[in-house]
Amino acid sequence: MRHIAAYLLLQLGGHASPSADDIKKVLAAVGIEADDDRLEKLISELDGKDVNTLIAEGSAKLSSVPSGGGGAVAAAPAAAGGGGDAPAAAAEEKEEKKEEKEESDDDMGFGLFD
Repeated sequence: MRHIAAYLLLQLGGHASPSADDIKKVLAAVGIEADDDRLEKLISELDGKDVNTLIAEGSAKLSSVPSGGGGAVAAAPAAAGGGGDAPAAAAEEKEEKKEEKEESDDDMGFGLFD
């Protein structure tokens, strides 16, 4: 990741095609040692390619990957369509918060930073 970050910084700085030595200089400036094998692989993979196009293609691929968050979607229709169930759900939620608070008050005689 550090090699890619240095590569992108160099591109933003005006180097159209940064070399391995350029990336090593950037990494050395912040005290990071470059891994030659990974650096050579990165340079060979990106040689002759437009980074902006690669980022756009990667973003398109990532948009099709499920990333969780299904719980909030499932809860929304139940709250919106229930009508009479909403107060009951709110009461249950308050009870859960009270229980969590009671558990956190029990510190067994010592604190985390004692």
